[in-house]
Amino acid sequence: MNDLLLIAALTIGLMMLITWVVSVVIDDASIVDIVWGLGFVLATWSTYLFGDVEANPRVVLILVLVSVWGLRLTGHLAWRNIGKGEDRRYQQMRKKSPDSFWLVSLWKVFGLQAVIMWVVSVPAVVTLGSDTALWWLDYIGVAVWAVGLFFETVGDLQLARFKAKPGSKGQVMDDGLWRYTRHPNYFGDFCVWWGIYLVAAAGGAWWAIFSPLAMSALLMRYSGVGLLEKTIARRRPGYDEYVRRTNTFFPGPPRSG
Repeated sequence: MNDLLLIAALTIGLMMLITWVVSVVIDDASIVDIVWGLGFVLATWSTYLFGDVEANPRVVLILVLVSVWGLRLTGHLAWRNIGKGEDRRYQQMRKKSPDSFWLVSLWKVFGLQAVIMWVVSVPAVVTLGSDTALWWLDYIGVAVWAVGLFFETVGDLQLARFKAKPGSKGQVMDDGLWRYTRHPNYFGDFCVWWGIYLVAAAGGAWWAIFSPLAMSALLMRYSGVGLLEKTIARRRPGYDEYVRRTNTFFPGPPRSG
């Protein structure tokens, strides 16, 4: 198991180092967002290929779950972000350290995300060493993962269509899945990683529960919902009203009034 985790750590570290070099060359740290999903795909596949792992139904299942989720997310973010300039988060960080941001970003952006990526990947990576047969908990995990992928994919598609409409800039998206939760994409991510954890737990890695718990905290309080909603009300008229009638994270019927 330690060998598997080491291979994943080295893969993630190398990928992030290369991505950091590219970010310095093009002067845009936003590419770290694009490679987020790809990093999990590379970590699991490199572990499978170089970790003396034997293919079995659960191993194949993990590879498929992580690959489908990660490649979809990478493709979506590449389509959304390339050519749009650096994200405001990194612009603000750059303003604070204009002369040294290239170095600061190595540990504060790319290094930090590499560590988080490795922690979150633990259930998927260690499950590659599992040799037990599939059972009912695996299927529940796949169902939870599928719900998550649906919310992420459909939510992103609905938001992209909304933004493409003339006059939508600065307005609030409150149709489709966005009518039931203000963050269907984050909720989807939450379900994806809890689903993967359930598959891992079925294979014996129940102890890796710290991984989805950490991801949940990030999505709901720190880098996800918590960070986004600090400024979004100032940028979008009517968002306060949207907040009053729409659940923050977990989907539910809209509230009246």
